Amino acid sequence: MLATTAQACGDLDLAEECAQEAFAQALVVWPGSGIPDRPGAWLTQVARNRARDELRRRATFRRRLPLLVTSPVADGPEAGLDDDRLRLIFTCCHPALSREAQAALTLRLVCGLSTAEVARAFLVSEPTMAARITRAKKKIATARIPYRAPSPDQLGARVGVVLEVVQLIFTTGHTAPSGSDLVRHDLLDRALDLGRLLHLLMPSDAAVSASLALMLLVSARSAARVSPSGGLVLLSEQDRSRWDAGQIEQGIALLVDSLRRDAPGRYALQAAIAAVHAESPSWSATDWSEIVSLYDLLLAQWPSPVVALNRAVALGMRDGPAAGLAALEPLLGDPSLAIYPYLSAARADFLRQLRQWAAARTAYEEALALTSNDVEREFLLARLASVDRRGR
Repeated sequence: MLATTAQACGDLDLAEECAQEAFAQALVVWPGSGIPDRPGAWLTQVARNRARDELRRRATFRRRLPLLVTSPVADGPEAGLDDDRLRLIFTCCHPALSREAQAALTLRLVCGLSTAEVARAFLVSEPTMAARITRAKKKIATARIPYRAPSPDQLGARVGVVLEVVQLIFTTGHTAPSGSDLVRHDLLDRALDLGRLLHLLMPSDAAVSASLALMLLVSARSAARVSPSGGLVLLSEQDRSRWDAGQIEQGIALLVDSLRRDAPGRYALQAAIAAVHAESPSWSATDWSEIVSLYDLLLAQWPSPVVALNRAVALGMRDGPAAGLAALEPLLGDPSLAIYPYLSAARADFLRQLRQWAAARTAYEEALALTSNDVEREFLLARLASVDRRGR
């Protein structure tokens, strides 16, 4: 809705205002007239009409309007992709903007997250994030960044950032930073849709194929991650018959295609790790040596503290909880993980397995203090209660 309105008026701020006004009008009109057959189309049309009315009222709109310039697009593979969301994400991911601004704008405008939710995803305050988003939108206006997918000769330079942002959308949906649901299926679906569009746009790009493969392989497990009562189900306890076999098949085919085209990059290595899990008939049959080796390659190519954390967990699965705990120790002083709950949660689980009840309790309490998702909090509280009982 926002993307379509922005396409009509060329102004992100005006598009947001008109979208909000459309929802406000629906609250007034729908109780009397009933919900229309196509509520999304109704809202979009109202927002577009409001935007056009506002533009007509601006006597000097061509001079005053913060333009998102609509430039002719050269004929190329993107010519058949008339998707407003794709144009909006390429606008948000323009190289004139900083990486943080690109990701923040995309989560705010493409995914519809509130400024507060975006701030939580980046571990900054809401005023800081609001200022960052405002600066980015002003930059789009003053730099006259075009509202379109780039021409074929520009795709290579732009798609890397777009893939990073699509993965951020997917990660935010896979485990919601806060709220009562573990999974935000709307964000998962949006990321997968964008991944498929990018694959249509660039079918021979190995990174694009691997990125889509990764999302398919991970999202295939979504249904099994939550119990019928709404509780968190760990990978070790999931009913693998509930995994989406079709998505797994598509993901592995895309991964194989990616590896045939180029040496494995970041997304291919992550997808390969997901593929090991997907092809294991059971938790006990998981090839942890293969997973640790893949994490070694990934860490060399993409040195991230989160990758190091995941490698340490895999090492603990292969060599035992004491080895995993030792691998986590060097990460305790990393400032980027200071408010990352999964470091404390991983330590707590290894300490629990080692029957170090007091230390496990402290680690679970630390994880709880850093966790805002209700489903994860319930899981951690249950583990904490179990540790207390065993400790007594």
